[in-house]
Amino acid sequence: MNSHNALNPNGGANLRRVADVSDLNLNLLERILSYENVKRAWERVKANRGAPGVDGVNTDDFLAQFRSKWKDIRESILAGTYLPSPVKRVEIPKQTGGTRPLGIPCVLDRLIQQSICQILVPIFDPKFSNSSFGFRPGRSAHDAVKQAQEYIKQGYLAVVDTDLAKFFDNVNHDVLMARVARKVDDKRILRLICLYLRSGVEVKGRFQRTTLTITCKHPSGRL
Repeated sequence: MNSHNALNPNGGANLRRVADVSDLNLNLLERILSYENVKRAWERVKANRGAPGVDGVNTDDFLAQFRSKWKDIRESILAGTYLPSPVKRVEIPKQTGGTRPLGIPCVLDRLIQQSICQILVPIFDPKFSNSSFGFRPGRSAHDAVKQAQEYIKQGYLAVVDTDLAKFFDNVNHDVLMARVARKVDDKRILRLICLYLRSGVEVKGRFQRTTLTITCKHPSGRL
């Protein structure tokens, strides 16, 4: 089965219609779930491979198991009834000793998250600092090194590398979602993102709720 026929396009948004829309906030969820966007997301997920999540389904077996279910999954996301699976928590060794926790979503949720990312990044990325290079399209650690080298040529003598320890473990999700809501008007997407934040983890076969308190409030009311 080739990737062009990977997922059922029935009910997908018409990309010719939405691609010409100047307002990036128009038809957001429909654009996220459009056939072309999901197909592109699948290519990324498939290329990254990765270990299976709590359902045990890997990228090699995903299409055979989920292609026939995609129309129903898509409709459940549009209706607001889709529930993400818990993230599989594993411990991986650190070069400096000890371990660090790693969360592994199911392939289906990785596909949906990547589909969301591809549509939301063009909305948020232009507002990021020009000095930011991490996890941004068209930028990499190599670009950061080149920029540091340019500063050295300009006469600067020191480069400082800083990191916020366990940032994603401690970031306030309500503050985060409030910032997202300033740019994203579609409550369906905000609710879906909140569901991912609250989906919990599975550790050695046992479910654990997300430890941080997350209400995911919207300026116009709770989602």
